[in-house]
Parts: sequence; C-alpha cells; structure tokens
Amino acid sequence: MTKSQLITIVAKKAHLTKKASNDAIEALIEEVTRALTKGEKVVLSGFGTLYVSPVKDKQVVPFGNESKRQTIKGHRVVNLKVGKPLKKAVW
Repeated sequence: MTKSQLITIVAKKAHLTKKASNDAIEALIEEVTRALTKGEKVVLSGFGTLYVSPVKDKQVVPFGNESKRQTIKGHRVVNLKVGKPLKKAVW
C-alpha cells in the first residue's frame, strides 16, 4: 500500500476530502517522527509500539576476506513491537 492509497482509503472511511485526509496523515507522520527523534516511545493501541534503540559499532568481514575488514559505525534504529490485535490478524 502506498501513501496515496492510504490517503484515499482514509478519506472514504472517515468521510473526509483527500486534502483533509492528507493533512491528517502528514500530521501523524510529523508527530511520530518528532517523538522518535527525541527518543520517546510511540504507542499506537492495537497496532504496536515504535521505539528507538542504539546499535553499537561492529566489525564485518565481507565473504571471509580478512584483509577487507570494515567497521560499521554505531547508529540508532527504529523498532516496532507489534501489538496483540495486529499480531493475531497477521498470524
């Protein structure tokens, strides 16, 4: 599903214009991004919990070639812990 398809579906189900639906989805994305950037958890009941966790530096050796050892710098990643209703629907 693409963002434009989601906008169309939300507009129909919520009896909104596509512009209003787009604005609502954009606001949701902006606020989720803002919260995750600040390190906060985002809990969407029935869907899941989004949170940021750190990844430490790690050494990798491509295809066992020891001479090409590389270091991947530590960074942060976004994780999703799936809620029970979504898990039950998908499984």
